[in-house]
Amino acid sequence: VQLQASGGGLVQAGGSLRLSCAASGRTFSSYTVGWFREGPGKEREFVAADAWGNGSTYSADSVKGRFTISRDDAKNTAYLQMNSLKPEDTAVYYCAARVRYGSSLSNSAGDYGYWGQGTQVTVSS
Repeated sequence: VQLQASGGGLVQAGGSLRLSCAASGRTFSSYTVGWFREGPGKEREFVAADAWGNGSTYSADSVKGRFTISRDDAKNTAYLQMNSLKPEDTAVYYCAARVRYGSSLSNSAGDYGYWGQGTQVTVSS
């Protein structure tokens, strides 16, 4: 499956952005989707994951209550709605996919075999 992330940009603290991850090549519904990010000088970290699109998701504590992952399998697209953005959310955001194993939701980048190219999110203070 090929992934294309988009929707990044420059936003003021407290603002919102919605990232999109468009998939092609395989049946998107067979994949668990994850979002990861790399901040300046930081390692890649897990943000959120969604296996079924039924509201059963897994988010990092740092974004819980502010970010929401969702997906529309009919459109082969996953989303990351980001609200109440903070300067520390500044990073390149990547969407990733792995073949779904039941309801398993992984926060490990190594478990995801497919990656998009990343989209830059910059939050100014």
